[in-house]
Amino acid sequence: MLNRILLYTRDVDVTAAFYERHFGFIRTLDPTDRIGELRHPEGGAILMLHRAGKAQKMGQVLVKLVFGVEDVAGFVARRSADGLVFGTIQDGGGYAYANAKDPDGNSISVSSRAYRG
Repeated sequence: MLNRILLYTRDVDVTAAFYERHFGFIRTLDPTDRIGELRHPEGGAILMLHRAGKAQKMGQVLVKLVFGVEDVAGFVARRSADGLVFGTIQDGGGYAYANAKDPDGNSISVSSRAYRG
């Protein structure tokens, strides 16, 4: 079972605040641990945040985090008002989705795919 996803970040605090503010995650940062954890109150995979080394390239597009939301247009409108920039809402053939980037340039998406009938 996949239960954790590790993201390398330039600034753990900035990235943690981004996922808290825009996606409702709750931060668990233990000062004695170099990895911070973000958990969502509704469950799902835990996002682990680890400070990237200077040689690591940020924003590689090999992985995209997809967040399930029932109302993509509504979510995009609310988050856009709070500063999160999305691309155009796309029709996936029975569901909608929109793409954005986190503070480290990682690809993220919101999608209603999980809610399609």
